[in-house]
Amino acid sequence: QVQLAESGGGLVQAGGSLRVSCEASGRTRNIYVTAWFRQAPGKEREFVALIRGIDEITHYADSVKGRFTIARDNAKNTVRLQMNMLKPEDTAVYYCAGSAYRSNNYYSTSSYEYWGQGTQVTVSS
Repeated sequence: QVQLAESGGGLVQAGGSLRVSCEASGRTRNIYVTAWFRQAPGKEREFVALIRGIDEITHYADSVKGRFTIARDNAKNTVRLQMNMLKPEDTAVYYCAGSAYRSNNYYSTSSYEYWGQGTQVTVSS
């Protein structure tokens, strides 16, 4: 089993920066892809960014490309999401997700077996 725990987040003004972290514990070697999703009130959970463990290839949603950066710290079993130039529309609960299997659609929540509890990010205008 794998456990994921998010930390970071909080309240920031538009244009500011925040970093959220996802620490994995348990059978972390099972994780093939780690991703961040977010869910705003009244909206579906949406893909933000992912990183593949074997080669650290990354992918981003168009809405965050150029502003957000996902990176791994293997020594700490942690994946971080650095968020710069934040906008009010980035306000959401941010979830870390892990997939142990190969998939043809890592942009879908259904491809992930492991989820963290979520951390709130609020961007004020």
